[in-house]
Amino acid sequence: MKFLLAAFAVFSVAAQPPRIFNTVKTKLAQGKQVVGGTVSSSDPDVYCAMANSGFDFTWIEMQHSPLSYSEVARMVYACRGASAMPFIRVPDATEGDVQKATDLGAVGIILPMVESIEKVRNAIKFANYPPRGKRSQGGGNYGALWGSDYRGIANHNMMIVAMIESPAGVDIAEDLAKEPGVDVIFVASTDLGSFTGLRQGDPKYEAFVTRVHDAVLKHGKILAGPLAWRERHGYKFFQGPGEGSLIRTAAKTVLSGGVEEGAKKGVAVIEGTEKK
Repeated sequence: MKFLLAAFAVFSVAAQPPRIFNTVKTKLAQGKQVVGGTVSSSDPDVYCAMANSGFDFTWIEMQHSPLSYSEVARMVYACRGASAMPFIRVPDATEGDVQKATDLGAVGIILPMVESIEKVRNAIKFANYPPRGKRSQGGGNYGALWGSDYRGIANHNMMIVAMIESPAGVDIAEDLAKEPGVDVIFVASTDLGSFTGLRQGDPKYEAFVTRVHDAVLKHGKILAGPLAWRERHGYKFFQGPGEGSLIRTAAKTVLSGGVEEGAKKGVAVIEGTEKK
């Protein structure tokens, strides 16, 4: 009897579903839209302001910024417990880039300029532990951020976002959408315009977008794009504005007489009670 009870206890533990702490993943599974605020500054206070401002995730920009992995590690750790999940747009799908990003605590790898299946397979391989991938064990923030059980649940929480920015990327949209391990496919609107010489609204431009749209939804993956496309059919994952744009927008609101949410017009905010 004791043996049976012990075996049942082991089975019950093994049968428990993995803990999902990546709220972006759970929201998307519920059919909700998610929006990320873009971060290019290395200032931890700026990062925390973005991570706690209501965005679902932070789009940490390491492709088009001078941010280093040590800076990003400090930023993410300084704001552990923030509501926004840390996603990193890595410079490339190299083993070093992807593993440094995951070790510092990123739960989403955003991969730019995907024009081959091999590139996205590299990202999948190095973002996931065996047996799914070849991510090696090392140090980092991940345990302090996500718990001592991280090693056993990391693969269930990691997300791969493949960006289509050129006609070559459009040509492999169907293959990307069928690839196990790809969670989100992002239509990079301005880059697609840059590489095609076409503007949004042009029938030829929209034909490229439609090809990606149809392939992604056909295979049940998440379709992504710029926040301006929030009303387009089928899109669920969006890149929002960066810190500079948000500061300008907020400044215009304040200077035109607007007040912060929860504040009263004509009443000065008491020092120390400001929202963080």
